[in-house]
Amino acid sequence: MSLKFIILGCGSSMGVPRPDGYFGKCNPNNLKNYRTRCSAILQTKTDNVLIDTSPDLRAQLIKNKINNIDKVLYSHMHADQTHGINDLRVFFIKKREPIPIYADKNTKKYLSKAFSYCFKNSNKEYPAILKMNLIKDNFLIKNGKKNIKVKSVKVQHGKVDCMCYIFDKKLAYISDVSKIHKKDYRFFKKLKYLIIDCLWYKNHPSHLNLEQSLELIKIFSPKKAILTNLHSEFDYKILKNKLPKNIVPAYDGLKLYF
Repeated sequence: MSLKFIILGCGSSMGVPRPDGYFGKCNPNNLKNYRTRCSAILQTKTDNVLIDTSPDLRAQLIKNKINNIDKVLYSHMHADQTHGINDLRVFFIKKREPIPIYADKNTKKYLSKAFSYCFKNSNKEYPAILKMNLIKDNFLIKNGKKNIKVKSVKVQHGKVDCMCYIFDKKLAYISDVSKIHKKDYRFFKKLKYLIIDCLWYKNHPSHLNLEQSLELIKIFSPKKAILTNLHSEFDYKILKNKLPKNIVPAYDGLKLYF
């Protein structure tokens, strides 16, 4: 059985349309232009591994008929990747044990303070629903009787660090990045899929623009690249028609198998 990776959300921090209904340059008649905030899930034979808890998590899980979460990997501490954390409560109720989450030092500190009730046993009615763990450089995820190898790589996202994840040396997920350190380039080569941040056309202090994303894709040479964290400046069809055949814009619900 192949591993399944679903891009639950591929929009920038305000999504498309924005809360005020603004679509920017996106055609509202194309459903692929409706983008929730970035989140993704890896489905193995035995585990559902969520990456980030976006503010749109509830709707994302319902839309994709995901009724179980076994663990959560966090990329970084920003609101568009963390503020759906309370939606994990239902999975604690189903399992009757805290859901393990994994984060770097700064994200761990932020989550523990901002959402302290998730990690503390207040009383019998409100027990801790999550168990915090510090992310490791290399770790394993269950896949039936076998395990898959996961590598976390720290990249720069403006003034904060962001963790990206490489699964089985085949798929890399880099949702928020302004710079990848050259010493880590070797980890992103010979991939089947590279999912990479691409905010818009202009320069940005915390994200890659289209030109920068395409430059890194050329260096890493994956079999297929998927652009994510897309602003309302990018209409799906127009952007897709500008790209080489092995590069496509993401859309909510996109499924990849490897």
